[in-house]
Amino acid sequence: MANKLLTIIKPFLKPLLALGLVLALFLGHADSALAASGGRIGGGSFRAPARSFTAPSRSYTAPSGGYYGGGGFGFPFILPFFGFGGGFGGLFSILIVFAIANFLMNAFRNMSEEKTIAEATNPKVSVAKVQVGLLAQARELQTDLEKLARRADTSTPTGLANVLQETTLTLLRHPEYWVYAGTESQQARLEAAEAQFNRLALTERSKFSEETLSNFNSQLKQADSASLAVAEKSGPLANQQPGEYIVVTVLAAAQGQLELPQVTSPDTLRQALQQIGSVSGDRLMALEVLWAPQAEGDVLTSDDMITMYPNLRLV
Repeated sequence: MANKLLTIIKPFLKPLLALGLVLALFLGHADSALAASGGRIGGGSFRAPARSFTAPSRSYTAPSGGYYGGGGFGFPFILPFFGFGGGFGGLFSILIVFAIANFLMNAFRNMSEEKTIAEATNPKVSVAKVQVGLLAQARELQTDLEKLARRADTSTPTGLANVLQETTLTLLRHPEYWVYAGTESQQARLEAAEAQFNRLALTERSKFSEETLSNFNSQLKQADSASLAVAEKSGPLANQQPGEYIVVTVLAAAQGQLELPQVTSPDTLRQALQQIGSVSGDRLMALEVLWAPQAEGDVLTSDDMITMYPNLRLV
């Protein structure tokens, strides 16, 4: 009986063991994963651009001076109409054909106009993310982001575009610190794109124990010195664990198409940063620049990277 029971449960032992190891790793590092402080720069609004449309005229004047309104074609009233017998029955058939053709043309024109208006009020929007894991020695990069957060104008598209350019330039200038990276991009209509953007932003922000520095829509917030001191003492640096990192996330929503390459090397990462950084202010709808850790003395360990950023690849 015992052997039979063992035979039944044996196929499930390996999956259960693997699940147990994953849970142990996650729970074992849960505290450290939530110990990282974070910084945030961003703003924007998912509003459809205001555009006006003028419907084309649907009235035509016939060459002989006849006029027909209501969206149809004007034709001279000629009797007899050659080729159709010239009788009343032939004329009636011609009028029916004209009426059907007129109806079909109006229907196609209305569909085209409705499609154009729908595309303007609910345009296609690209949501793109570039995430870079750097060695913790990149403290000057962290300092640059802090300075940018304190002085940036995040209440206008132009200001947000400037933040995007400066952030990507800062990352591009320090390739020697690149260790991990990942990209993600997709396109959707306005409402769906806003939901996707918010989901990605919340996912990244939830990895912070606290946002110790934030500039969102020009509302600057910074944690008090007591809170920062707690972050420094309780952060992973207190354990002196090897392998310390900084992670910078650039999340942008832009009108039109924005496809980023998959990161497989430093060259593809450079290409992704250049593409997302080149989005102009008139296309940029929303932006989030997030980095962790933010508080001085706080770092991310190798275990934190595995737990919090499992999708990043070595570059």
